[in-house]
Amino acid sequence: MTPAGAFSGLFILLAVYCAVDPFRHSAISDFPDFESVRVEMPPWSALPIDRDRENLLQKSEIRFLNQVQGPESIAFDPKGRGPYTGVADGRVVFWDGEKWNDFAYTSANRSGLCDPKPSVLDYVKNEHICGRPLGLRFDKKSGDLYIADAYFGLMKVVPEGGLATSLTTEAEGVPLGFTNDVDVDDEGNVYFTDSSTKYRRRNFLQLVFSSEDSGRVLKYNPETKETTVLVRNMQFPNGISLSKDRSYFVFCEASVGRLIKYWLKGEKAGTWEPFAVLPGFPDNVRTNEKGEFWVAIHCRRSIYAHILGLYPKLRQAWLKLPISAKFHYLMQIGGRMHALVAKYSEDGKLVQILEDRTGKVVKAVSEVDERDGKLWLGSVLMSSVAVYDLD
Repeated sequence: MTPAGAFSGLFILLAVYCAVDPFRHSAISDFPDFESVRVEMPPWSALPIDRDRENLLQKSEIRFLNQVQGPESIAFDPKGRGPYTGVADGRVVFWDGEKWNDFAYTSANRSGLCDPKPSVLDYVKNEHICGRPLGLRFDKKSGDLYIADAYFGLMKVVPEGGLATSLTTEAEGVPLGFTNDVDVDDEGNVYFTDSSTKYRRRNFLQLVFSSEDSGRVLKYNPETKETTVLVRNMQFPNGISLSKDRSYFVFCEASVGRLIKYWLKGEKAGTWEPFAVLPGFPDNVRTNEKGEFWVAIHCRRSIYAHILGLYPKLRQAWLKLPISAKFHYLMQIGGRMHALVAKYSEDGKLVQILEDRTGKVVKAVSEVDERDGKLWLGSVLMSSVAVYDLD
């Protein structure tokens, strides 16, 4: 057999293997309806090239090591107390200045399944039972805490804490599949994201690999109890934050790697438009006192991720190979965990980037909250909180 013939035969065998997946060792073997979708992202040349050459995030202080697991969102109450954060076992906890205290929980069915475990990832299989609070926001007037629980939907807890109350679990007859982040305006209207109606949070890797577009941005009206879909057909909508003047909000579209502005007031009210191109895959976004937006970015977009995003059939075939989901994820993020945060002006201009390109101190970040000259960095993947001194 000639070399060309051998190569052709090998290629055919590989194609058949990918089509059949006989040993079910692929990253998508448990998802028979898995379908890769083209990512409608900006061209490679449009990605910001600005870098933090000093790796300034490595100067962050790691706090509460092994005291909190998976603290995605960081919040302070209207009296300035905190931080509060949601953790992997389904609780919202509160730092009183000396120790962590239980504040709230989202599941009424907590049991031994929710007891402390060695790793953040050890909780994933029971998240639908224990709850998984992600985005947190306080209503500055009432002191109520709004919680985006990945499994139980949009919830609220009174200032005294306790079991959270369910506000909504569906919109337009479609259940919330992956409630992710939340913000509340001065009138009590709540804006939140549903990252996918197809994949639950425990299958977030498959959502990342698929880039499917069932994600939604929604509004809950506390007066009418009505939930309205504001934006639909988004590819992994994630963090959301109102502007300082409350005339619009921005939200992250994680698969695409961009910020989107949705107008609430003025001539453009009810419409949305691209706001900023991000250098990588975003999570939450938070507004500082100046009206600027801090975006937590899990990693920079690699050329590998860019090419697979453009060619879904190639991605589908690659995912069919007997390669673990963890390996695919490492390839997606460039081979190693490395956090960065980016600040954008009110007109969508990149102002500042802070990085830890080697993941030496801050390996991952899900949220950046600026408070009193410091950045509080939460991460759904880590067991600590990082604090960076802007001064």
